Amino acid sequence: MHPGVDFWTVFSLIFLVTAIPVAIMIILEKRSPFKTAAWVLALILLPVFGVVFYLFFGQEYRKKKLFSRKGLKSLNVYRKLSFRQIRQFEHSLDKLNPTARGKENIIRLLLKNSNALLTTGNELQILNNGEETFTAIFGAIKAARHHVHLEYYILDNDKIGNQLKDLLIEKRREGVEVRMIVDDVGSWGLGKKYMTELREKGVEIYSFMEVRFPRLTSQVNYRNHRKIVVVDGKIGFTGGLNIADRYLRGLKRIGPWHDTHLQITGDAVNCLQVVFAADWFFVVNENLNGENYFPPLKEYPGTPVQISASGPDSDWDSIGQAFFAALGSAKSKIYIVTPYLMPPLEIIYALKTAALSNVDVRILMPEKSDSIIPRWSSFSYIEELLEAGVRVFFFQSGFIHSKYLVVDDVFSSIGTTNLDFRSLETNFEVNAFVYEEAFNADLATLFKNDLKNSYEIKLDEWKQRSWRFKLRESLAHLVSPLL
Repeated sequence: MHPGVDFWTVFSLIFLVTAIPVAIMIILEKRSPFKTAAWVLALILLPVFGVVFYLFFGQEYRKKKLFSRKGLKSLNVYRKLSFRQIRQFEHSLDKLNPTARGKENIIRLLLKNSNALLTTGNELQILNNGEETFTAIFGAIKAARHHVHLEYYILDNDKIGNQLKDLLIEKRREGVEVRMIVDDVGSWGLGKKYMTELREKGVEIYSFMEVRFPRLTSQVNYRNHRKIVVVDGKIGFTGGLNIADRYLRGLKRIGPWHDTHLQITGDAVNCLQVVFAADWFFVVNENLNGENYFPPLKEYPGTPVQISASGPDSDWDSIGQAFFAALGSAKSKIYIVTPYLMPPLEIIYALKTAALSNVDVRILMPEKSDSIIPRWSSFSYIEELLEAGVRVFFFQSGFIHSKYLVVDDVFSSIGTTNLDFRSLETNFEVNAFVYEEAFNADLATLFKNDLKNSYEIKLDEWKQRSWRFKLRESLAHLVSPLL
């Protein structure tokens, strides 16, 4: 028999017993047509590799309730409070100024889809780079008297990582409780020695969802991208920065690293603590309760904030839904900063609809990136947005990793969520949603200052890019729902 026949026979058998059954499973899951088509195409073109890739990265666990919070006492308390706010929603709105009440649809949505309490007694500070962020976080930790809780996607065994290690050991020596969660994939290079040294000194540090056989295929795709610091239940931090030298010094091939973080003082810290407590319960099976961790809500006058977490542990894509609602309700402006631009179809639709409705829609993104395929995939979405009137800007002074959204004069959001499929649909994320004109104006000023270090992409010029450029972005576009 001709060798070619043997090859195609074997190939056909492999296709029949691997790709076709998996393709049927994917179709029965009833995901978005875009994502389903991408997975089926991958299986057709690369049947064996596509099956392996799906087993590692494609399985959907939100509906299967793999990440259960059943038994978590602190979360149940805040669920009851959120239900009370829903019942007394008009009373909750009385705490807001009339302008903020215009976003009551988003407030109500976050109450229902993620039990995100509307807290008013808050003070916020925008931290605009690594130096400001690490100075503030380290200062808060140094002043800790009862506990320090940290949760990060990336913790590196480098200069800043060791400074943090030494500080945590010092606080533990003083009798302060120290708990830390690091993502097992994001912090893969941390090393056992680093964690062992912390544990020997009394610091409780755990990896989130260790990627080990035989559990590898069920967990590797669901990563904890949250960045949370809570000190004494009174001061909290979240945003785009992890613990690594690159966030201070940048990277040689892409230049300085630009990022944004948020410092919170007030009742919203309790809500940030709930997110940490839920993840701690999942990893350690220990409940954190009591006023030392959750001081009584004071409801003082201040900045209105909702803390929303999303991921496989929630029933809804809560942050993505809030983004969609905010974009759909925009009247005058939408400012977005994201390091990766791979939005789901509904977000693209909302952006284009807003721009066509004469809303001033601007997106700031990096021209250089720390990841090749997401860079080209991000480029693939630009032309259709430009055609609708969305203004897109390339940041020029290094790599911008900030993640925030400004809508009109009163609504803004800052946190860990990128404008891409992975953040909005798969990863564990957390964002602060803010309803105040002064904070909105500060974030808008930061955006406009960053625009000074950017250049605007014009549609006519963008269409002139080479066919090689277009081919690379088109190929990357096919896999963007899978990244």
